[in-house]
Amino acid sequence: MSHATTDGLVGHYLSEEIDAAFLYRELAAVEPDERRRDLFQRLAAVEDKHVERWEQVLAEQGGRVSTDRKPTRRARLTAWVARRLGPGAVLPMILAEEGREVAAYLKLARETTDPSTSDAASTLAADSAKHAQELAHVLGRPNEPWHSTEAGGYLRSVVYGFNDGLTANFGLVAGVIGASAPAHFVVISGIAGAVADALSMGASGYLAAKSQAEVHDHDIEMERSEIRLMPEIEQEELALIYEAKGIPADQARSIAAAIMADPEKALAAKVREELDIGDPAVPPLRDGLVTGLATAIGAIIPILPFLITSSQWAIWISLTISMLAHFGVGAARSVFTGRGLWASGRDMFLVGFGVAAVGYVIGLGLEQAMGGFGMAPPVPAP
Repeated sequence: MSHATTDGLVGHYLSEEIDAAFLYRELAAVEPDERRRDLFQRLAAVEDKHVERWEQVLAEQGGRVSTDRKPTRRARLTAWVARRLGPGAVLPMILAEEGREVAAYLKLARETTDPSTSDAASTLAADSAKHAQELAHVLGRPNEPWHSTEAGGYLRSVVYGFNDGLTANFGLVAGVIGASAPAHFVVISGIAGAVADALSMGASGYLAAKSQAEVHDHDIEMERSEIRLMPEIEQEELALIYEAKGIPADQARSIAAAIMADPEKALAAKVREELDIGDPAVPPLRDGLVTGLATAIGAIIPILPFLITSSQWAIWISLTISMLAHFGVGAARSVFTGRGLWASGRDMFLVGFGVAAVGYVIGLGLEQAMGGFGMAPPVPAP
């Protein structure tokens, strides 16, 4: 993943900053809002300085730096999604990445024994924290993103729903094929499995999101009651939160007193600072619908060839497109996990192949144990 000719942490961080500069420019190119577009352009300029800083550190360590500054495939995939779906589809992932960078740079600054690397890491941690806060403000999440690695958003629901539908139904289809069932059995089983899995995933996504929203609503109502019944204690608690963030004690108490003068502002501050609750990335009903639809689309892939032809080629076509889809969805997952496209795609490919193999063996074993579908002798009438 390194853009340098030598391996190691410096090359890795250089690659990350090249990706960041590239992505912010891509976001600026497709962002219709002038204020956001200006923010992305400024962030890209700062990331360019980060690239130069890591190149300097690498040169000091005797490494040779490439001049092309070519982004990774994962960054190009993220940019492609942003161009097709808009910046909002990838901003939560970029915010999470900025948060990971802060934590990684702080750890590097503490653990490295090289003074130039430690100095660069400390400076870049501060810059990345500022970037994360600016992006969090754009998304309406004014907390400290480096304390969380959650990406969220519609794209996450799409990828994970598609992945579940594809893998589960591919294993089911492989089991039916292993049982030597006719083509129409494969289609019937596959469609039934797709519908069941889509409904299950959609309902699970909706209920999980709804349950979380209900918990948040309960916590907010409790906080509202505490502000009404014990305002002095809540004001002191809010002042301590601001003081813990580095604000001088007297100033923290003054800010807390001013906020507590307005109950609604006080509630908003407590929800943000103490409960760390923001608006959901995806409303519960939409989350369920998006997850269910993505699951259905993924689940239909293994049975598509059997809807077109009943020949033996349908089995091999199903295997081919399903394995390619597994690699593709694994590569897409790398956007959330931060791993390379090839490694994530390869792992998902192996998982899909393993699920299909197990399903096939189970189907084959059941077919042999039961004498084959449609081959058992008829039961004589009494």
